[in-house]
Amino acid sequence: MNRELLVMEQTGRLDKLLTQKLNESRNQVEQLIKEGLVQVNQKVVKKTGYKVSVGDCVEYSFKEVVPKEQVVVDFDVEILYEDEVMMVVNKPSGLVVHPAPSVKEATLVDWLIQKGISLSTISGEERHGIVHRIDKDTTGALVIAKTNEAHQKLSEQLQDKSMGRYYLALIDYPLKMSGIVEKPIGRSRNNRLKMDVVPEGKEAKSAFCKLLESDANVELIAVKLFTGRTHQIRVHLNSLGRHILGDVLYGFKSKKDTIKRVYLHAYKLYLTHPTTGKPMEFVAPLFSDMQNFMFHKFNQGEIDEKINPHIINSYFNTITERM
Repeated sequence: MNRELLVMEQTGRLDKLLTQKLNESRNQVEQLIKEGLVQVNQKVVKKTGYKVSVGDCVEYSFKEVVPKEQVVVDFDVEILYEDEVMMVVNKPSGLVVHPAPSVKEATLVDWLIQKGISLSTISGEERHGIVHRIDKDTTGALVIAKTNEAHQKLSEQLQDKSMGRYYLALIDYPLKMSGIVEKPIGRSRNNRLKMDVVPEGKEAKSAFCKLLESDANVELIAVKLFTGRTHQIRVHLNSLGRHILGDVLYGFKSKKDTIKRVYLHAYKLYLTHPTTGKPMEFVAPLFSDMQNFMFHKFNQGEIDEKINPHIINSYFNTITERM
């Protein structure tokens, strides 16, 4: 781990002065300090607001991206786009995005490291490159940052809503109408594995659009999120008495040998390129299991027409009523 040395030329907060000197984001610098990677006069400092004086010697280092020991990466992931600063992948079902203490299997981050892909370090050791995430069973488009600068700019787009995704989902009973659900989401009081609509929860807003209904009451819908809460789509549908096919956690009952995972797919991703400023869109093809299920329930021509990526955005322009 290479260390760099700076001699302070002014007095002030350690995090603020390092942010200016390193030309990194405040978030990245705070992470460095909290992880003990910054020393002042040869002593480790973990307080971001530590006061430094003129002439103080500040040493710092960035953590290297190191793969976990004894993790076997025996899968591949489809790359939809890649350049020097970012990548977009089509995440398969059953793949956890980043490591965590409870995760024993290889993750998307492990796959990226094994591929030798340069990753940002702004989100800490376990979340290298991860700008946003999707649940283990959910499939679809996910953006990866290769540099800290790209990560910061993409994160800002998440905050100001200039980056987003359109989802496709198959649900167990048709919605009464297309519209918006705006209900706060927090941890369930009865089951710690679940989220729920609770008064003290965080603001959450979703838009649902009806696309196709089958004779068996299965419905294909499109979804746009205005916030990014854990399990948001699943929780808001549950509040309407609807559930995504395969979602046994939130109440869909089915034979596990027929529907083996949640049929929720991040279909289209839109963002602004962090370097060029060019608007970009990416479409993640449906995986075969969800695609085959749809072809058995709906007419293929109608499916192609309804999920046309060139018009899916327009569905949400007219959704103004609250459900």
